[in-house]
Amino acid sequence: MSVNIRIFNDSGLKKLALSKVEKAVRRTLKGEGITKAEINIIYVNDADIKKINKKFLNHNNITDVISFKLDENVIDGEIYIGTGRAKAQAKEFNVSLTKELMRLAVHGTLHLIGYEDDTENKRFEMFNLENKYIES
Repeated sequence: MSVNIRIFNDSGLKKLALSKVEKAVRRTLKGEGITKAEINIIYVNDADIKKINKKFLNHNNITDVISFKLDENVIDGEIYIGTGRAKAQAKEFNVSLTKELMRLAVHGTLHLIGYEDDTENKRFEMFNLENKYIES
């Protein structure tokens, strides 16, 4: 298996970043020493990501990114990115939508690799890695 990244736009928005997001995910995998991966990135609208969040994580709210690891032995997973939340965060953080989509895709990839963000220290570590792989 090599690195296969597929991006699907089910959000209804047009002109969403594809190649820059894919390159950021590839940089993340390479930087983390991962040479084999199957990753699907799916852009969805706020209603859909809320449904996914409720159904699989029992959280009844809109979120920005959800990752599902499909195989515990390899990097094989899906990353759902809520484009409505991404647009709002891009505006809030004064960055382009493309940069925010890159950050969310990298964040989801780091989760597939095994990183967690359940403590402040772990969130800080992931934030630093996100910046590293987006900016490199």
